[in-house]
Amino acid sequence: MSGGVDSSVAAYLLKEQGHECIGVTMKLYENETVQHTGHTCCSLDDIDDARMVAAKLGMDYFVYDFSERFQEEVIEKFIDYYEKGWTPNPCIDCNRYLKFNDLYKRAKDLDCDYIATGHYARIGYDEETKRYTLLKGPDPKKDQSYVLYSLTQDQLAHTLFPLGELEKEEVRRIAEEAGLVNAKKHDSQDICFVPDGDYKGFLERFQDKTYPEGDIVDGSGNVLGRHDGAVGYTIGQRKGLGVAAGHPIYVLDKDMEKNQVIVGPKEGLEKNSLEAINFNWISVPQQEKIEVTARTRYHGKETPATLMDRGDGKITVDFHAPHGAIASGQAVVCYDGDKVIGGGTITSSR
Repeated sequence: MSGGVDSSVAAYLLKEQGHECIGVTMKLYENETVQHTGHTCCSLDDIDDARMVAAKLGMDYFVYDFSERFQEEVIEKFIDYYEKGWTPNPCIDCNRYLKFNDLYKRAKDLDCDYIATGHYARIGYDEETKRYTLLKGPDPKKDQSYVLYSLTQDQLAHTLFPLGELEKEEVRRIAEEAGLVNAKKHDSQDICFVPDGDYKGFLERFQDKTYPEGDIVDGSGNVLGRHDGAVGYTIGQRKGLGVAAGHPIYVLDKDMEKNQVIVGPKEGLEKNSLEAINFNWISVPQQEKIEVTARTRYHGKETPATLMDRGDGKITVDFHAPHGAIASGQAVVCYDGDKVIGGGTITSSR
């Protein structure tokens, strides 16, 4: 229970169905660590909201301190990725290591049969392959299947997504009718431990260091301007570059060794293929080659592609048409319609 409306309604629905429920909030950080500003999740304020909902629903409620694990598996990886020029997705790592690993183990210690969350996604079962399947949620604006691709078959078998068939408006309506304190609470914004969206500022505060200025260059190495720290720029970024080129320009790449941000026209973002590691075949057995649609950003456009398995978790995705703004460190998640085929971490594109 994050303290938000989604997990609260998930608990309410399960109670209405007759399940015996225990509410749990994972304490992931101290407010002062992240300079909490309000619209996030899992803060001390959110713990109070979760506790009140659990009390109203007649549920036992616990707060477990996972802050050490969160720093080790999520925050430190977030910093490492940015410092080597990649773009991390900490929500995926939080799901992989915290929610559906550490919390799942704690649930078994409590003799619980399932972990239940407020994610907008669905779980099915394929009788032919005898595998559990991860499916998109029905609302494209809220579908969270992208950040859940790392789940294992055992985790899927012991997970419930009570909001899987619902849209956000209906969830808020249920919360209001049930009299839940957070029925009108804002959705969390940005990354929970960077609530102001200033990733570079967080890195500098957390690392107690300043990232040096450097050159903004074009594809030929011509200097077009200066940046105030390459870690603060992301692939595909257009705004805030401070460069007048007479036409729209975008961040195409970063050279962290030279401390350069490389910019150019939008067509420079278009790539024909990518490589990824740690690919998890979630809904179908591992295959050498399969036709999919691939998404390289949360809520990004899906592009038809051919997925080829290279062994040891390494895969190649060849797009049928050029695909833009692919950032190393982000996830590529592959679909067959609503079914998640699997996903992995992008290492390169060309």
